[in-house]
Amino acid sequence: MIKKILIANRGEIAARIIHACKKLHIHTVAIYSEADQDSPYVQLADECYLIGPPHVNESYLNVEKIVEVAKKAEVDAIHPGYGFMSENGDFARKCQENGFIFIGPSANIIETMGDKVAARKLMKEAGVPIIPGTENALSNIDEAVSAAEEIGYPIMLKAAAGGGGIGMQVVHNDDELIKAFDRNAKRAESFFGDGSMFIEKLLKTARHIEIQVLADQFGHVIHLFERECSIQRRNQKVIEEAPALFLSEQTRLKMGEVAVQATKQIGYTNAGTIEFLVDEQENFYFLEMNTRIQVEHPITEEITGVDIVSEQINIASGERLTLHQNDIQIDGHAIEVRIYAEDPKTFFPSPGKITKYEEPTGDNIRIESSIREGSNVTPFYDPMISKLIVSGNSRDEAITYLKEALHTYKIDGIKTNIPMLLTVIDHEQFKKGNISTNFVQEYV
Repeated sequence: MIKKILIANRGEIAARIIHACKKLHIHTVAIYSEADQDSPYVQLADECYLIGPPHVNESYLNVEKIVEVAKKAEVDAIHPGYGFMSENGDFARKCQENGFIFIGPSANIIETMGDKVAARKLMKEAGVPIIPGTENALSNIDEAVSAAEEIGYPIMLKAAAGGGGIGMQVVHNDDELIKAFDRNAKRAESFFGDGSMFIEKLLKTARHIEIQVLADQFGHVIHLFERECSIQRRNQKVIEEAPALFLSEQTRLKMGEVAVQATKQIGYTNAGTIEFLVDEQENFYFLEMNTRIQVEHPITEEITGVDIVSEQINIASGERLTLHQNDIQIDGHAIEVRIYAEDPKTFFPSPGKITKYEEPTGDNIRIESSIREGSNVTPFYDPMISKLIVSGNSRDEAITYLKEALHTYKIDGIKTNIPMLLTVIDHEQFKKGNISTNFVQEYV
């Protein structure tokens, strides 16, 4: 059994993992950059170590330093959280080579599913529906134009190694593609070390729905139903719900079955998420697989009662899943909103000192955060500063709770996206459930 874990991350996800470890009576080790030395998650851990200067390449992406600290602290395992090193196969391999359990899937699986082109091929072989698109990475603009004309505009240009909307752009014609190709390839190379691009047919009014899976080392796989993640800005999620809106029970069960079968076929272990685009006729198509804990995992925990982070740790310890598919039932409705330090209209980051911080409270409210009054939001990291999760017996009830919570959530000294979130949940189309990945562009 794992007795001591180093958390190779920061902020609210580091705090979330620490809380799970406390429940399991596991000793925790936090790492922090010079910019995060006063962050609350650092005080939550049993031990903490300075990892380096603020810049990520010198701190949270410094593999050698993380491994050095792990050895010094004599940990059994390393939890990568999400972002940073969570989907880096080399990091997972380095952990294992140095005798540490990596809390996640194997390095080979991370690398395969992190390559969007390879993942499409693998999922197609596993019987998962695939959006029409290029079979291989595109090496130049001429190949891209030829492929786009064959597939038919509009198309989505994507980075093969991408994530978080980086290197992704909707393209409507050859001229737009020519302008976008090199720019997005260079951006992908800068962020991921791989500028390979590919193309998919654009589904105009699609919804983004993902299936949470858990898989142990003995071939037992279950799903925890779905999450609706269609409200996005700049191809990044900002509001997520569980269960999904207006998804028929037949489609819900089919998507779960497909996700479980695919997870088994690729030999996946630990927690993962298979993401789909779903059209108006409820046809669903593979988008990508995230080989880590998701930002939005709390809403699944709220409707199923399953502690996903604890399950991750147990699976990594070599334990069998004690849950069976029939044990998992949907209870109520949960919504998560991501609170960003950003201008609510331009979405530009808004770093600065938080001069006032008051969280909403209530039995139906859950907040995951690692800030407090007096905290400095720096420009070095992702501007998401907290997550607000509400639960209700119905979607309407959850929306009512969410509106009340957002109105009482006080964060002064910086700009946040709370006004934008209130605009969305107040919109009649949102209340009716008429949402798609284009919602923010069309209505906000």
